[in-house]
Order: sequence, then structure tokens, then C-alpha cells
Amino acid sequence: MRGNAQEHDLVAPGNLGAVLDLLAAEPGQWTPIAGGTELMVAFAAGKLNASKLVSLWGIPDLRFIAVTGDSIAVGAAATFLDLRRHSVIAAELPLLAKAASWIGSVANQSRATLGGNLVNGSPAADSSPALLAYDAEIEMISVRGARRIPYCEFHTGYKRNRLAPDELLYTIYLPRRFKRHTHYLRKVGTRRAMAIAKVALGATALVANGLIHEIRLGAASLAPFPARLMATEAALLGQAIAPETIRAARRALLAEVQPIDDIRSTAGYRRRVAANLLEEFLLELSAKAKRP
Repeated sequence: MRGNAQEHDLVAPGNLGAVLDLLAAEPGQWTPIAGGTELMVAFAAGKLNASKLVSLWGIPDLRFIAVTGDSIAVGAAATFLDLRRHSVIAAELPLLAKAASWIGSVANQSRATLGGNLVNGSPAADSSPALLAYDAEIEMISVRGARRIPYCEFHTGYKRNRLAPDELLYTIYLPRRFKRHTHYLRKVGTRRAMAIAKVALGATALVANGLIHEIRLGAASLAPFPARLMATEAALLGQAIAPETIRAARRALLAEVQPIDDIRSTAGYRRRVAANLLEEFLLELSAKAKRP
């Protein structure tokens, strides 16, 4: 069954203020649509439940990448092609640039937006492990004002988040303090490209005086939503990278993750692969720390 356009309303106010006014006037009634790479697939399959859509495409206040002294602010409507082409992101946040290259084809990347990827909230979202590893924050806005939270607190359940019915995801903030860190991102899927992740792990860490001084682990397809592995981080923080540390980290990860069986993989496979990816990262981190 294909979608019927007559069953949906689509408006394009053309500016951010008008969009926020619309959301405020009828909270929860309008579904924002930017690139449409998720919603139009649902529409084509006759599974788009949203009857009222408000377009965010072409609004400059939502599509930007602004670099300041201590952070990079990315507008929610910035596309993954925008991220791939940005020189500062490539140099300082390589995991985000790498994740952007995973999003479908180049045609998809020119339409799909970072904000849409986050609001869609797939447990397998390609951008999320990188954002979690980089300690991103997100800003949400409405006619009532703006509020900012750590991205790791944004998702509350499967395809659920902290956006209020009248709010819009506005900006993603990434700190510029990872130049000395080790960066790691691996995605395991059915194919090398254009595949949904069976498991993905993003990580950043800093070793000082032989000990893990900072570490952040972001995972996809290991919980009902993209998640920071904070218990596993705690097991590693302040530790030297030794065989017993790696074994303890594997145990902590296996106790923390909550993968499921689905058409792409099994929970058992995801758990084993995730533990192997973590060990691979720790061995890379150890090798880098030993270099002069």
C-alpha cells in the first residue's frame, strides 16, 4: 500500500519564527520534516502516520556550521554532506565526518540532516556514537525560549526523546578539546556501505601518566536508543591499560548493554562484537600511549 498525498497536509512557512508559532499554536499536531529521508520512505510505504507536516528545508537559521574558540555549533538542518565537507570538523572531529560518510548514498547525504537523524531516534543511528564520544550538547527551542542539555540525556526510550510538543531541535554543540585524544569509530553491518549497523562503537580517550584520564564510549544497536556506556567508562577511568583491565572492561560492557534479536542480528552476536570492538579500541589506545 502506497501513501496518499491527499491524506497529509504540508506547509512551508520559510522562516524559523513562523515554524515555532505553528508548533505553539497546535502542540503535537505538526511533524517537522527537513530532508525527508526517513519520513518519505514511510510515506511511500503507506506508513506515515503524521497527517500534518511542516517543512524546515531551506531555513537558513537551521542550516549552519559555526566555529568559535571553544566549540562547533551545528544547526539541526545541516546535512551530512555539509558535515563531510567542513574542514574543521574533518580535522578536529573525524568521527563525525566518518559517520557522515556512512549515511546512505551521496544523494541521501545531501538531504539527510543531523537533527533529523537524532530526532528519528533509531537505536542504530550512524551519527550518535560519534556525538556521544564527543560529549555533544543539544539546544531545543520554542516560543517559550531555549534550553540546552547533554546529548546523552536526549533519548528516553525507543524513538522517544525530551522534545516537548511545541519544541524544535535547534543546535548541536561539540567542544573543541579533542585534538590530543585517541579517536575510534567502527560500524559492523551486512555490507561495507549503505547498511544499517548491527553494532557500532564510537570512543575518545586520553591517557596521562600511563592511566586513562578521560574516556567516552558511545554505542549504537546495543540498547533501545543510542547510549553512552557510562558503567564501562567507570570501569576504565583511572586504570592502566593491561590485560586485566581489558578483561574487566569487557565484563562491564557485557553487563551494561541491552541488545535485542532482530532481522539484522542476534543479541548474542551484538554483545560479542561490541566487547571485541572495545578491546580493539583499548589496544589502539595502549599502542598510541607507548609511542614517543
